[in-house]
Amino acid sequence: MTNSQLKRVVVTGLGAITPIGNTLETYWQGLIEGRNGITMITCFDTKDHASKIAGEVKNFDPLLYMDRKEAKRMARFSQFAIAASKDALKDANLVINDDNADDIGIVIGTGVGGLSVMEEQQEVLLTKGPNRVTPFLVPTMICNMAAGLTAIHVGAKGPNSCSVTACAAGSNAIGDAFRLIQNGYAKAMICGGTEAAITPLAMAGFASAKALSTRNDSPETASRPFDQDRDGFVMGEGSGILILEERESALARGARIYAEMVGYGMTCDAYHMTSPVPEGDGATKAIELALKDGNLSPSQVSYINAHGTSTSANDKTETKAIKRALGDNAYNIVVSSTKSMTGHLLGGSGGIEAVATVLAIANDEVPPTINLNNPDPNCDLDYVPNKSRKVKVEVALSNSFGFGGHNVTLAFRKHQ
Repeated sequence: MTNSQLKRVVVTGLGAITPIGNTLETYWQGLIEGRNGITMITCFDTKDHASKIAGEVKNFDPLLYMDRKEAKRMARFSQFAIAASKDALKDANLVINDDNADDIGIVIGTGVGGLSVMEEQQEVLLTKGPNRVTPFLVPTMICNMAAGLTAIHVGAKGPNSCSVTACAAGSNAIGDAFRLIQNGYAKAMICGGTEAAITPLAMAGFASAKALSTRNDSPETASRPFDQDRDGFVMGEGSGILILEERESALARGARIYAEMVGYGMTCDAYHMTSPVPEGDGATKAIELALKDGNLSPSQVSYINAHGTSTSANDKTETKAIKRALGDNAYNIVVSSTKSMTGHLLGGSGGIEAVATVLAIANDEVPPTINLNNPDPNCDLDYVPNKSRKVKVEVALSNSFGFGGHNVTLAFRKHQ
């Protein structure tokens, strides 16, 4: 299709299960208040672990969204996705029925899927033997099951897929869903990311790679993007889901529109398994591609929800990329990392951060970067330290970067 033939895409519904709130309202209020969601880990014994802190989802009850039998046969990452998707559909006032089911699809990304199930069943294999391993092992742990089970629960029969691009997975899912609607393959898409990787093996692996914060004596200040005293990221969990719709279809049914999605850029560093290319070449290009895709100039950007992991390499590299992509305009916009409050949800991060980005546009208010008390000289942009800010947000970007060199930028703007 030519650009003139591409369908316009709008955001009509949002859902969020996060370490600072299990509803859209509590999540947004928590962000604006600068609420900390990082605590000591409670879901397993951290006695021998170097990092003992994480952004756990608190008081989540899957039985609000499914029956007990279904919940028992489902990994936590899938439970989160179904919950956030059902909430987003309700928020959009979008009912799926026989008349529209074929036109509504799902793309939900995740980094590691049902890792907790794999760990539990490996223990069963070693202690009780192969005959005691559950027959539900494979269909609960595989990454696509969040998208597949969500479809079963809501009845969406359109395009269905799962992006598995590490910490860029949620953003890739949203971008891919955007493309499907633009090109006429769906009228609406349920899309975003989900993750539940606060497990002994995941925590041990990231700690061995020296990626995690070990500020165990002060969990609430451990995630500190762009701060000189940062010492690694903090694991989080949860799910963020957007309902994207073809604009004319949304207007025809009288839907409330939060924002318009206008751009999607993705690249690969082709450089290193875990480290970003030092000058941020791939991230720079992803931002530039999203702007080009949305027919946007750097001067139009009001806000960037940064990947902002609180690691030494990411924060300074992302800062370079923003400055390279936006030029002098980089100093005129506001940037913040909501990971300072939620921790890093890996494949789920792009979902909840896109939700935050859209709400910043809808509310003309930008969440802060908390714990930013001693700015890194290499990170010299306006990161909205410690307190939210009222800003007219016309255009906003959301960045996500993942192991393997994946770079994704999403672009949203006020609906006109």
